[in-house]
Amino acid sequence: QVQFVESGGGLVQPGGSLRLSCTVSGTIFLHYVMGWYRQAPGKQRELVARITTGGSANYLDSVKGRFTISRDNAKNTLYLQMNSLKPEDTAVYYCHPPVEFWAGGWGQGTQVTVSS
Repeated sequence: QVQFVESGGGLVQPGGSLRLSCTVSGTIFLHYVMGWYRQAPGKQRELVARITTGGSANYLDSVKGRFTISRDNAKNTLYLQMNSLKPEDTAVYYCHPPVEFWAGGWGQGTQVTVSS
């Protein structure tokens, strides 16, 4: 059974930083592209960043240069370093393979709130 456990969210002022972590159970982590999604209130869930098993990454235009996705295949853990945070980054963040690759269940997510 695959489980995603996200952590590291919180309340931060504009311009601040947070590092999100996601531990993934099961073998899926070693075989799939992984991603960080976010969902803001009243908006659709969007893919923020994705990373291949080999470490190649792609980003949503609005977070390029501010967010960095990484993975530790030995620990089955995905990370998202978020710098220069803006109020529009406020959302619940989830880790999950891009849905076109794997359409299984989701974790609880971790809330990120950027506010002064």
